[in-house]
Amino acid sequence: MSASDSPTATATAEPTPWALPPRAVLAEVGSSDEGLTADQARTRLAEVGPNRLAPPARTPWWRRVLSQFDDVLIYILLVSAVLKAIVGDWIDFTVILAVAVINAAIGLVQEGRAEKALDGIRSMLSVHAQVRRDGAWTQIDADDLVPGDVVRVRSGDRVPADLRLLEGVNLRVDESALTGESVPASKSSDPVPAGSGVGDRSSMLFSGTLVSAGTGTGVVVETGETTEIGRIQTLISEVDSLETPLSRTLDAFGKKLAVLILVMAVVMVVIGRVVHGFDTPELISAAIGFAVAAVPEGLPALVTITLALGVQQMARRRAITRRLPAVETLGSVTTICSDKTGTLTKNEMTARTVRTAAHEYAVTGIGYAPDGEVDLDGSPALLAEHADVRRLAEVMTLCNDARIVRSTVEGEDRGPEGADGPGGQDDAGEGDAPGWRLVGEPTEGALRTLGLKAGFDPTGWRRVALVPFESENKYMATLTQDPDGGLHVLVKGAPDRVLDRCATQTGADGRPEPLDRDLWYEQIDAIGAQGLRVLAAARAGAAPGRTTLSPEDVDAGLELVGLVGIVDPPRPEAIEAIAQCQDAGITVKMITGDHSGTALAIAREMGIVPPTGAGAGAPAPQVLTGAELEAMSTEELRAVVEDVDVYARTSPEHKIRIVSALQSRGQVVAMTGDGVNDAPALTQADVGVAMGIKGTEATKEAAEVVLADDNFATIERAVEEGRRIYDNLRKSVLFLLPTNGAQSLVILVAVLLGWALPLQPVQVLWINMVTAVTLSLALANERAEPDIMSRAPRDAKASILTAAYLRRVLLVSVLIGGATMAVYFVERDQGMSVPEAQTTAVTMLALGQLAYLFNCRFLDRSSITFAVLRGNRAVWYSAGALVALQAVFVYAPFMHSWFGSAPIGLREWGITLGLSVVVFLLVEAAKAFGRRRTSAARSR
Repeated sequence: MSASDSPTATATAEPTPWALPPRAVLAEVGSSDEGLTADQARTRLAEVGPNRLAPPARTPWWRRVLSQFDDVLIYILLVSAVLKAIVGDWIDFTVILAVAVINAAIGLVQEGRAEKALDGIRSMLSVHAQVRRDGAWTQIDADDLVPGDVVRVRSGDRVPADLRLLEGVNLRVDESALTGESVPASKSSDPVPAGSGVGDRSSMLFSGTLVSAGTGTGVVVETGETTEIGRIQTLISEVDSLETPLSRTLDAFGKKLAVLILVMAVVMVVIGRVVHGFDTPELISAAIGFAVAAVPEGLPALVTITLALGVQQMARRRAITRRLPAVETLGSVTTICSDKTGTLTKNEMTARTVRTAAHEYAVTGIGYAPDGEVDLDGSPALLAEHADVRRLAEVMTLCNDARIVRSTVEGEDRGPEGADGPGGQDDAGEGDAPGWRLVGEPTEGALRTLGLKAGFDPTGWRRVALVPFESENKYMATLTQDPDGGLHVLVKGAPDRVLDRCATQTGADGRPEPLDRDLWYEQIDAIGAQGLRVLAAARAGAAPGRTTLSPEDVDAGLELVGLVGIVDPPRPEAIEAIAQCQDAGITVKMITGDHSGTALAIAREMGIVPPTGAGAGAPAPQVLTGAELEAMSTEELRAVVEDVDVYARTSPEHKIRIVSALQSRGQVVAMTGDGVNDAPALTQADVGVAMGIKGTEATKEAAEVVLADDNFATIERAVEEGRRIYDNLRKSVLFLLPTNGAQSLVILVAVLLGWALPLQPVQVLWINMVTAVTLSLALANERAEPDIMSRAPRDAKASILTAAYLRRVLLVSVLIGGATMAVYFVERDQGMSVPEAQTTAVTMLALGQLAYLFNCRFLDRSSITFAVLRGNRAVWYSAGALVALQAVFVYAPFMHSWFGSAPIGLREWGITLGLSVVVFLLVEAAKAFGRRRTSAARSR
């Protein structure tokens, strides 16, 4: 399905095995509990093909090579090379041709990210599968699975195909790659509504996902390209790459420049022939000289090098750029669509509030590090003084299989005091960096950290028996012995299930008191309304000597201890970054697999949407869910997409439709993601941003930028860097064009007026070369302008040079070109030889460009300040190199024979230096006039 199509037309025609009972699904696929026979499997394999994702057809290498030269700037490069070959300058011919080839090579290396994303998806698929064939369990290649095969999975297995679950025991599956949810999904064989999104299809197991706990048996309903992960591959292959704003701008600029050069050359030839009667060979030579002077052959190389330097700068800021144009595109972003988990939030579940019958406590600190405390009215709630908190900390710590461990620098794990816990698990934890980390599931990790913050020490407590969490019961219970030998039943789980089993509640003194059900229902709703996940804790005494525990033992008579509200907390730096983006005119939208209530609460806290009640009569922030998106046509979505800032329960198709709708409204979109489900939208976006730590390989390959720290604040810094790079590109172009303009103007005026040429073609090539090698690259290292993140995003369709900047280019061309012609003819009138006068003219061009370089350091601000002398050492290195090379041009004997130059005296150096200062001051006067005009226009 294309990004622009509405999915509603095909939704009813798609099979919905998740909505049918297991027996009905078996009948529909022509199978049974005993699976298929070998003969049936062979027949079906011949019909449907192998269970693999086929690689797409590859573009022939020769076509990919030729496509790299399909660019107006490359055309200008090639024309320049031909013109230089015509004038016999084979050195410059080789250099320019090499630049074109290097540009093509860079394009080839950076190309094919969608193909690599598909390779990354294919590598996620399972290699083997446990399947029931001919009534017996056997292991086969996953490629040989067919619809109707009965497959079993267990903890640690990768699901080999899309399965309809037939039966499961404590089955939980990590579907983060498909849904973006960090918590493993509980699975059940019970049917779910036909309209359920991928994240809500609890009766399905999807190909490529990972079984994190339990066991299950299911029947294969889809294989290969018809699986959910196969559909994502199809979406990636159907997404067309978009031109970047810079490529569109430079393409339009190059076309206009090429037309202008052609028109001016024709005018020059006609006037020279008709008015002045020049010979044809002389006119051809002049026309070639004009074209060589006018074509900015260094521009493509300048753009490439500036972007490459930007890549290095962004890498230092923890944003790794995989495609050069993405550096600049980030600077023109108007909308950032961000995943929630781990990007805007820490991806570390954290207890935020504790509610007992007596009090509501706040929990400070975020993440798994036990830095914080349980507070009551701003003061620490000590366990010795708050028995209700102690009871709750006991339950949440001991009825828990997670561990919070500290990683040493050497990579060894050691727990805090008593933190090894009763579970005794040795599973691999999350991350290997020094600091605190989780071994176990995120929800239990939050509760474990809560116990540490409260100051509870589990030393001496021992687990005796366990009722594990199951999706049918939604609670976990343990029989635990305290240090004095007493036995306790401890229960934690979903608040409605736990509350139904309670008869009393824990009072402020830690003793049981009558249960106030209305109070607890009210508190459950209040905590849930904050977007927090609510868990309840309960307990009961146990008879001495007891060694077993069953679900029946916790069906009734429990004492409700309290509630805990947990959340994946926002990153503090992300909140600040969102505010900075909004100041910069960039809209931030949250697209998540979470439920709408949780998503909206986090969005409010982060400032993505206004807080409740903000502004008199302000409308409630709008949230669109995946189901609502399914029901909307493309036109309906485009009408509202800019007004909605939170999207919940979304699928890959939804994300592509959101990004496409924003682009249709003229937005330049950056999309973040980490799961394989994000890869199609990352490919569709103007800039795809992948998470470097928790992102899948498929997502990284589909992205232009990879965040080394998975942090939204890094995106904001990358946008700032992108704006800086674009400003520097604009400064470089603004500096480079008058070089060509002044040279071409000298030749054009001389021909139009019938004068002798003040410059030889080889001297034009010299000044082009030294300014390109020295001055042109100096501006690539300029620091950011002070207002860079307080101005609105630039118009992606606007030219790289505004009308005001074009007027400045023309003015500077006239000033430097006029000064060059003036010194030539004045020196000739003073009796100097042609080589000496031409050398003085070339020196005027060089020093005039050097003076203008300082004008360009600040686009619109005044350069008549000491700040223009500081902040960019590359300017001084470039200036020194230019002066040194020009001295070689003037005084080296071999240069005299190569370029027709001659030595000049201090007088000529003084004249050219003085005129250069005049050029600098006149340009500054023009900038000041422009500032006044802009200020007057704004005041009106």
